[in-house]
Amino acid sequence: MAHEGKRIRAAREGVDRIKLYPLGDAVTLVKGRASAKFDETIEVAMNLGVDPRHADQMVRGVCNLPNGTGRTVRVAVFARGPKADEAKAAGADIVGAEDLLETVQGGTIDFDRCIATPDMMGLVGRLGKVLGPRGLMPNPRVGTVTMNVGQAVKDAKGGAVEFRVEKAGIVHGGVGKVSFGEDKLVENIRAFADAVAKAKPAGAKGTYIQRIAISSSMGPGVKVDPASVMGQG
Repeated sequence: MAHEGKRIRAAREGVDRIKLYPLGDAVTLVKGRASAKFDETIEVAMNLGVDPRHADQMVRGVCNLPNGTGRTVRVAVFARGPKADEAKAAGADIVGAEDLLETVQGGTIDFDRCIATPDMMGLVGRLGKVLGPRGLMPNPRVGTVTMNVGQAVKDAKGGAVEFRVEKAGIVHGGVGKVSFGEDKLVENIRAFADAVAKAKPAGAKGTYIQRIAISSSMGPGVKVDPASVMGQG
């Protein structure tokens, strides 16, 4: 554990905890301090001026990252007949109906994204208590309840990232891997922040995007100047 503490301290060296870094500099810092033996995920955290306890201040949406997420996403689809065939052809990992319901109810959740055709939502609704807390419940607002299952599967595989504001008004998202080039990470972070900006709810008052920070899975957080992310600098 002492070694772990030393590694974290070393990673934090040279990072000003108060300074707001321009996005490019922040990405350079985070990439340079990622020292884990695996390809760490780069994450962005955005503090928003919303109280998600109010329905008109809920922030939710999906962002298609221009350079993908860098991770393999396992996709499950609830569909029957031709739509099940369409999902399989698009590369879905698991496709089913009642059989898939039983598998999930039995505690086996071997997927990262869940898509359903609208006619399956009566079935899928029974899994709310299982899928809801894991953020896996299909939802038309983020394109995971749709008749166009082929495109939804391709989007999920290609870099679609769902986001949803947490109680404290924070939105998190994985926006790539440490191995990505800096330009690709900057593009992905800007795309994610832009999607969150476009999802601004009617009830948001005052400054909507208050703080932005990026980090790697095991590295320190680096605060970013919001103006450099939102294309103003």
